[in-house]
Amino acid sequence: MGERAIKLPDIGEGVAEAELVEWHVKPGDIVREDTLLAAVMTDKATVEIPSPVEGEVIWLGAKIGDVMAIGSELVRLRVADDAAKPASNTTDTASADSAPNPPAPQTEQPRRLIAEPNHPAPASSAIDPTLPQQHPARRPAHRDEKPTASPAVRLRAREASVDLRQIPATGPAGRITHGDLDAFVARAPDAAPSRDLRARTAINDVKLVGLRRRIAEKMAVAHAHIPHITYVEEIDVTGLEDLRATLNRDKREEQPRLTLLPFLMRAIVRAVADQPQLNALYDDAAGILHQYAGVHIGIAVQTTAGLMVPVVRHAETLDLWASAAEAVRVADAARTGTAVREALSGSTISVTSLGAMGGVTSTPIINHPEVAIVGVNKIMVRPVWNGSAFIPRKMMNLSSSFDHRVVDGWDAATFVQRIKTLLETPALIFMEGQ
Repeated sequence: MGERAIKLPDIGEGVAEAELVEWHVKPGDIVREDTLLAAVMTDKATVEIPSPVEGEVIWLGAKIGDVMAIGSELVRLRVADDAAKPASNTTDTASADSAPNPPAPQTEQPRRLIAEPNHPAPASSAIDPTLPQQHPARRPAHRDEKPTASPAVRLRAREASVDLRQIPATGPAGRITHGDLDAFVARAPDAAPSRDLRARTAINDVKLVGLRRRIAEKMAVAHAHIPHITYVEEIDVTGLEDLRATLNRDKREEQPRLTLLPFLMRAIVRAVADQPQLNALYDDAAGILHQYAGVHIGIAVQTTAGLMVPVVRHAETLDLWASAAEAVRVADAARTGTAVREALSGSTISVTSLGAMGGVTSTPIINHPEVAIVGVNKIMVRPVWNGSAFIPRKMMNLSSSFDHRVVDGWDAATFVQRIKTLLETPALIFMEGQ
């Protein structure tokens, strides 16, 4: 028997390091070729690392949350002698039993690149981890054992309030598959709900790793560096909603369904044309405000992996329908994990919305180093006095935040009032020179 060291592979695109976000194995586990060993994160994507050989795990090279350099040792396996030394086109380090000073090997290629989608990428025809007849079901994990499952399966289980330790595993090396989870959830209605009224004193310490940690770090930087001023204004969108309903009713089949967002995007383009200092990035260190002619609108999107901000570039070149189509495209790419790195950076002003849960008002955090963010709250029917009577109107608040170092309160109010005028009289959005 010999040893085989599996290194963190070159993920490409100039990535020099990655954060370990999940182990799929532990010392003592027997793994087959192509069994998933770990998941690492770089920027907004998660990469799952498979084993190139069969063997027994004898050592793990990092803890969850550690940042590892590309090429560093990830796992050591005890393997058969003929597998101890990797082939020239595969992975990692030579066996402890091989000759001294072996040539430097190449690194193993990662299995696939994902961004925490709701369902995994299709398995290869050679190995299908969702087929229980290939891998007999193993008993549910002991309470002290950590079940083996992909990040996507763990996320679905958390959302369904399912304890993975209760699920029999049919995947390779005792891995819980999406099929295992689906089968367990399908049986769940038959189980009688328990009513536990005992006091709960446990404390669950959850380490922030991966995208959640990156979001936390970015929010901390934005809040610490930017003195925010938030301006809230009430907007009557009754006319806009009527127009939107009419356009959606008469739209062509290939046109996207209009939401409020493309109207707001067009209004922002008009408003920043008069106030270019709001379509800008502020360089704290140099004390320079970079004002952009092109309007690149970041759209905050909640995904299963966390908050992402895909960018609609050059919104000034897009009409209403093109704005709607591009907003849908970049948001879908973020949610499905197919957005490239360049699509998630480079915005000059951002929009955030909680949709139907938007609340009455909010205090959005600016997407550093931008200087403005427009927050959308939910539309509600409210009584509005028209001078002689109260009438029902569809009302919405805009909660917008600004960097008070470079944006005065008057300028912030002027910007929001301009957007208010455009949304309350939506015909102005389509008129040149207005």
